[in-house]
Amino acid sequence: MPRIAGINIPNEKRIETALTYIYGIGDSLSKKVLAEAKVSPAKKASELAPEEINTLKDIIEKKYKIEGNLKRDIITNVKRLKEIGSWRGHRHSKNLPVRGQRTKTNSRTVRGNVRKTVGSGKKQAPGPK
Repeated sequence: MPRIAGINIPNEKRIETALTYIYGIGDSLSKKVLAEAKVSPAKKASELAPEEINTLKDIIEKKYKIEGNLKRDIITNVKRLKEIGSWRGHRHSKNLPVRGQRTKTNSRTVRGNVRKTVGSGKKQAPGPK
C-alpha cells in the first residue's frame, strides 16, 4: 500500500482514483499531477515503481495544499468570517446553509435531519376494549 502525504492509498484502485483519497485532491487535480509526473493514469497503485511514488509525493507536497494545511486554512477562513460579523459568518455559527439555499424545506443535512411535525397533531381516540 503506497503512502503519500500520510495517507495509505488503496492498492487495487487505479492511481487516478486512488489519489482522490487524499483530502484536497479531486479528479481534475489527480489527472494534472499524474500528467506532470508522467505516470499513466491507468496503472494500479500496486504497480507503481518506488521512483514514481517519490515523484508523486514531491509534486503533491510541494505544490498543493492538502490534508492538515488545507483544513487549517478553511477553519481560519470561517473563523475570520465569524469575527468580522459577516452574513456568511452568522450562518456558519448557526449551522445553517451559507450559500443562499432555502431553509423552509430542504436543509435537512445542515440542520441535522430535524423533523418536528409528526402527523396532524390530533390524538387518536382510544379503541374499544
